Amino acid sequence: MNLAIFDFDGTISTKDSFEDFIFFSHGRVKTVLGILKNAPTLLQYLFGSMSNSYAKEKIFTYFYQGWEITKFDQFAQRHALERLPKILRPQALEKLAWHKAQGHKIVIVSASFENYLGVWCKREGFELLATQLQVIDDKITGKFASNNCFGEEKINRLKQAYNLADFEFIYAYGDSRGDLPLKTIANEFHYKPFRD
Repeated sequence: MNLAIFDFDGTISTKDSFEDFIFFSHGRVKTVLGILKNAPTLLQYLFGSMSNSYAKEKIFTYFYQGWEITKFDQFAQRHALERLPKILRPQALEKLAWHKAQGHKIVIVSASFENYLGVWCKREGFELLATQLQVIDDKITGKFASNNCFGEEKINRLKQAYNLADFEFIYAYGDSRGDLPLKTIANEFHYKPFRD
């Protein structure tokens, strides 16, 4: 069997799905105000003085700490069904359909959250490795239960989930520095392949 690994944000989607989810769950005004309040964190990340994982967790904590997980998952379900289809790249969907037709195992490996990506992947018949949320007493703590699925963590998660030696050929698709480690395990790596 062959394996097809796809990043989601920017590769399959036209925009960052976490950012889109924040707008979806909080509305434009609250989201913009929250982004302005977290500008120092975002600037530190952009200038390389804060890691992707730490910055993302700080932003996530600001917007979702203390939420009931049932409320979050309700928004996740709606986002996956109502919003995600509107931000998907047609060429990426065509390639996913091609791999499915060939009988390849398709795995989405994403730093975004499994709560909403899992809904979409289950509907489409894809497997998913993504960032997981910490929940205590049915409430979101703001922390991640797994490492942020970015960069080398994508390789770690793939190796934990699969024996990569079992696959005859591995395809990988990504669009950012967080996807470049996939080159080390792929027979064929495509960088920003679905741009018009």
